[in-house]
Amino acid sequence: MKPNLNFFHGSFIKFVLAIIAICSFSLAFNYDYISSILLGNFHPIPDKKCLQQFYKDTPPYLIKESLTKHTYPLCFNGFNVMYSGVAKTPLWVAESLTPQRLSKSAPREDNFHEELRIPSNHRSTISDYRGSGHIRWRVAPNADMSNEEAKSDSFSLANIIPVANLDVLTNLEYVIRGIVIRNKVDLYVVSGPIFSSRKLKTIGKGVIIPNAVFKAIYIPKTGTIGAYYIPNNDSSDVKIVSVCFLEELLNINLFPQLTEEQKRNTYNLPLSSKDLNLNKEIEYSYWDAESQCEISVSDKDIDMLQNRFRFE
Repeated sequence: MKPNLNFFHGSFIKFVLAIIAICSFSLAFNYDYISSILLGNFHPIPDKKCLQQFYKDTPPYLIKESLTKHTYPLCFNGFNVMYSGVAKTPLWVAESLTPQRLSKSAPREDNFHEELRIPSNHRSTISDYRGSGHIRWRVAPNADMSNEEAKSDSFSLANIIPVANLDVLTNLEYVIRGIVIRNKVDLYVVSGPIFSSRKLKTIGKGVIIPNAVFKAIYIPKTGTIGAYYIPNNDSSDVKIVSVCFLEELLNINLFPQLTEEQKRNTYNLPLSSKDLNLNKEIEYSYWDAESQCEISVSDKDIDMLQNRFRFE
């Protein structure tokens, strides 16, 4: 019996058309993702390297369910972000700072850009900030970055929060780098916005302005821990608070691998370069017995969250 060539020919054409359709759908569905690669704003990082930005490889955990709506876990060179498509800002940004990392430098090129891994209806844009009266604060500072790719990543709008006073934040960033360099210690820092007011204002097309921002730090070698609370206004007021104090405000477990007892400890963190010049160890301040620390996170939930910090 002779094979039916018309049958094979027709089946082959259908197969080819099916492949084309699948590829076209994939390209359309992942347009933003692919565009980010082509435009040079996407720098692949191994998952292990991504998790190294967290203390014991464990990301901060969003306890309040409403915070998890439209969230995007993002790995960057030198820092990680949990971005909120509701606030159109990060909820937190995590970095691991070491003397070795901060000893390196690279040329800086200002290049604010939209984060194309986030759907267009959830991401902030450059026009949102234009004429807003607020400054774009790079939550993971450009000065913390040790190579050109990381410096470029720091200008992603997924790493940006609208603030009123950049000087006070720049000073604290300098102080935190100083702690690492002068004391030759590794330090973990988690930074982000505080949305504690009932009525929150926005800029642009829905970028929420926080009423305060924070920077929480932990030094494993010495056990030094505490946080900076910075009102988002024109003042230079900065308060030193416990990590538990922040967790109660944020509904986020900032360091899931630390115990409640550790997070109640609060050290007298330096506030200026003058404090650094004293060349003294950071002294213990108080134990916060009043604030409500966030609940512990199960190993299963930690594992699930870790698996979200991947490049797909």
